[in-house]
Amino acid sequence: MHNTSPTGLLRSRRFLPFFLTQALGAFNDNVFKNALLLLITFTAAEQMGMDINLIVNMAAGLFILPFFLLSPTAGQMADKYEKSMLMRRIKLAEIVIMALAAGAFLMGAYWTLLFLLFLMGTQSTFFGPVKYAILPQHLDDSELVGGNALVEMGTFLAILGGTILAGVLANMAGAPTWIALCIVGFAILGYMASRGIPEAPAADPDIQINWNPITELAVIWRQTRENRPVLLSIMAISWFWFLGASYLTQFPNFAKEVLFSDAAVVTLLLTLFSVGIAIGSILCERLSRGRVELGIVPIGALGLTLFGFDLGMAAYSLPDGDANALRGLSAFLATEGSTRLMIDLAGIGVFGGLFIVPLYALIQQRAHPKRRAQVIAANNVLNAAFMVASALFAVLFLSVMKLDIPSYFLVLAIMNLVVCLYVFRQVPEFVLRFVIWMLSHTMYRVKAEGLEQIPDEGAAALVCNHVSYVDALILAGSVRRPIRFVMDKGIAEMPGMKYFFRFARTIPICSQRKDPETYARAFESIHEALQEGELVCIFPEGRLTSDGEVATFRKGIEQIIGRDPVPVVPLALRGLWGSWFSHKDGHALTTRPSRFWSRVEVIGGAPVPASRVTAEDLEAQVKVLRGSSR
Repeated sequence: MHNTSPTGLLRSRRFLPFFLTQALGAFNDNVFKNALLLLITFTAAEQMGMDINLIVNMAAGLFILPFFLLSPTAGQMADKYEKSMLMRRIKLAEIVIMALAAGAFLMGAYWTLLFLLFLMGTQSTFFGPVKYAILPQHLDDSELVGGNALVEMGTFLAILGGTILAGVLANMAGAPTWIALCIVGFAILGYMASRGIPEAPAADPDIQINWNPITELAVIWRQTRENRPVLLSIMAISWFWFLGASYLTQFPNFAKEVLFSDAAVVTLLLTLFSVGIAIGSILCERLSRGRVELGIVPIGALGLTLFGFDLGMAAYSLPDGDANALRGLSAFLATEGSTRLMIDLAGIGVFGGLFIVPLYALIQQRAHPKRRAQVIAANNVLNAAFMVASALFAVLFLSVMKLDIPSYFLVLAIMNLVVCLYVFRQVPEFVLRFVIWMLSHTMYRVKAEGLEQIPDEGAAALVCNHVSYVDALILAGSVRRPIRFVMDKGIAEMPGMKYFFRFARTIPICSQRKDPETYARAFESIHEALQEGELVCIFPEGRLTSDGEVATFRKGIEQIIGRDPVPVVPLALRGLWGSWFSHKDGHALTTRPSRFWSRVEVIGGAPVPASRVTAEDLEAQVKVLRGSSR
């Protein structure tokens, strides 16, 4: 296991050549696309004999069209062939396209350049699935969030850099020559970087490519729907691109009509947004501590809503200006309220990074390895569809309903809240991980040891000592897989907590003598969960400890394993005795909280084969793991 930090990844041959390849590709895409649009807008509109707005929208459509037409094919090829070879061939195609584009720039062949923009969109379509599918093959699970954070950081900074350079080149004397030299040069640099990417074997070399994108997309979508967390993650990512495209598209008009500012301020807005996403991406890796931490996604969603709403309100508070004498950068920075607006825009970027990085990592981690690139291709199709939808929504709200841009930003913030609440309700794991993450970063510092012995997939049972009411949350936050907890009915139905435990799909249980129906239903639910390949955690003591010691383990675990012979992993909790949620010094939750940020440990032992499972032996193992620390 490598467990390399993001800084270490940037020095690693497993990651650096790939990082440079994808960043240079995104940079060159934006130099080419934006330079072309600027030249068409300011020098070639009359030559082309069409309305400039129509040409600009046509260019945007030509670049995104291949994502609809060819993403399913691209996903199949990324799963069928060795990925480093595929990347090099895609980068060679970029050199050829950019060489043709260089000639077209020099000759002023703008219709040809529009066709080549379509080909660049095609090249990006084939690169996308390989770009994300290769990461899990070269990185450990503990590096996946860091790798995705660097990719998102590099992508958005490359988009920013490419956009700025395009503006500089388009305003230079002899602009076509400089643009031609740059796009070919960066294409060559991208290919050279790709030559250092290590091999990544084909996920499914026997796959038969279906060249019909519609039927293939239907197949991929049907398979993806079987994994609901992955499906909802794709929808959440697509919503982020809807939101991002909505903001980015409105920046020029927002600067001119609301801020009464010139093009330099548009660049500032783009910079704040892009750098914010880069910072948020890296911050996500820091907060995740080397794991795919879904609890950060609701934090990102909340931040997007709050800062988005305040952006709209801040825009209303700005003083009016003169549309015929637009403010420059210095004048805008001196305008009252500009600082608040810039903080809001940077905040949207930061929380956007927190929102999107864990979602990409989740898709890579949980999609079936043989279909990973195809799932990412389906994600790319939906992303493209949502970006097109963002343009239609902008037309509806701004042109048909006649909203101003600040009001549109308020609508986007409210829509973000509604969409995210729907996603989180459909996939409770996001909310559960959020609660767990907040708990483990406020009241406790949780250290885990030996949990890599829990199987990465397939059914298994976990047994643990029972110290406090938050034992399940601490364990759920420490174990990388989702867990179904078997919980005393009295705890599961506690006022104020029962809805949360129901949301978490806990399995209530009580003694057979007290409630035979609940007892039987619990064992049936445990059987069903294990048959589905889930992790099930049991507290065999049957109640919270009253003295901090491990009580006698009941025989229920033997009954469970007798019916479903799965391995059992013993766990021990240390450091929770004496917390507000334990029975030390009185009943739990009745004393004043006195411990914050205290250290808690989760210790895992070696799995016990089903044939050797006894309650007495598991009790002894848990006592050894816990040691003298309570």
